[in-house]
Amino acid sequence: GLRQHYVKLRENEKNRKLIDLLDKLEFNQVVIFVKSVPRCTALCKLLTEQNFPAVQIHRGMPQEERLKCYKEFKEFQTRILVATNLFGRGMDIERVNIVFNYDMPEDTDTYLHRVARAGRFGTKGLAITYVADESDAAVLNEVQKRFEVQITEMPDEIDVTTYIETH
Repeated sequence: GLRQHYVKLRENEKNRKLIDLLDKLEFNQVVIFVKSVPRCTALCKLLTEQNFPAVQIHRGMPQEERLKCYKEFKEFQTRILVATNLFGRGMDIERVNIVFNYDMPEDTDTYLHRVARAGRFGTKGLAITYVADESDAAVLNEVQKRFEVQITEMPDEIDVTTYIETH
């Protein structure tokens, strides 16, 4: 199943926290959702500079380039994808076991489509959502009410067996 947690932090702490978590967590593949094209590009660049090679998919890219990145990710050539909502629907990548909501989605549907990327095909997954302000908190509460899920604050240590398949 899918474990869902949130992390309370300030906007300017998001990058540092992301790098820390990528260092600490074990992942097959990760999708990181952001709210805009410029953020997508900047974050992809930052991750790559920090030795976390990433690809990006957003609506500012030509279709051909988007498909190339998608294929690269799907074929496991890259393990980290930074995306805008464009990627949130309908694309299946079975090795994704962690999804980050780097930016809170604007509504509950989008949240559902995003986190559904992790733990598909009956595998385990982890969804981590950043909560940076009141409106983020409001969407998170909405999600919990609507889908009747309990999203808890992220613990310092997460048992790896709860979000990754161990064979």
